Amino acid sequence: MVLIPAGTFNMGAKDKEGREDEYPQHKVKLSSFWMDANEVTNAEFRMFVDATGYLTTAERKPVWEEMKKQLPAGTSKPPDSIFVAASLVFYQPQTIDGLDNAAQWWRWMKGADWKHPHGPKTNINGKDHYPVVHISWDDAMAYCKWSGKRLPTEAEWEYAARGGLKENLYPWGNEDVEKGIAKANTWQGSFPISNTNWDKFGGLAPIKQFKPNGYGLFDMAGNVWEWCSDWYRSDYYKSVGQLATNPIGPTDSFDPIEPGIPKKVVRGGSFMCNVSYCEGYKVTSRMKTSTDTGLEHTGFRCVISNGF
Repeated sequence: MVLIPAGTFNMGAKDKEGREDEYPQHKVKLSSFWMDANEVTNAEFRMFVDATGYLTTAERKPVWEEMKKQLPAGTSKPPDSIFVAASLVFYQPQTIDGLDNAAQWWRWMKGADWKHPHGPKTNINGKDHYPVVHISWDDAMAYCKWSGKRLPTEAEWEYAARGGLKENLYPWGNEDVEKGIAKANTWQGSFPISNTNWDKFGGLAPIKQFKPNGYGLFDMAGNVWEWCSDWYRSDYYKSVGQLATNPIGPTDSFDPIEPGIPKKVVRGGSFMCNVSYCEGYKVTSRMKTSTDTGLEHTGFRCVISNGF
């Protein structure tokens, strides 16, 4: 783990290119903390599973009584074929009709989980040093409890991602992600139809393939989205005062796009992020996911408060 020094920074977007939920920029003061230098790997997660027998969300059959709590009242029960252990796997289509419908490149695949990232016929043999994926927020929390660590707050994550730089767009500075040398595992080309693999990776990459940021943290941009401890609210930044000290986020969740589904914050972008689509690799970029959702591009890293 890497020690992240105490400090004060401006959280949120300063330019005019951020999403609405990245404003207004506000000042945050943080105590020092320790952070994993890299995303939790398959090897590390396997140690947890071997020690506890834990089954991830993707390995468990969904329960209708729990699922319908996130749906509008009166929603009919889906067919039984839906109620299988499964997860969402990226599919590269040949053509798409705009970027508004993510179902064009995601498939609900039976048997997909952290051990079988592309479906039941795949495995992670030889991929001990890849980030573990198909991890729900609940899974990440279970790992944290076992390891004696915790998930970072959203403020800790952004502060750490900045690597000591002030008012920069990316963990490495302000140079565009596709200029100069490859700086992160992202999507180059036309998302999601074609990827030039200019950064040498067409999908997930092993950890530590790119230069770390100023704090010695790897992959704070791209590769996999990383869970934070905070609930997501689209209007949260508007409620923060002039100076927030060690903020832990809002007390509840609200996403106007799906108001009935409680969501947690994910940060950092993934191998699927592209300038035409999400630009999640910016240090201020926020995304949100329901706590019971696992995807092929979602993982996590842990922190420990300094002094334990």
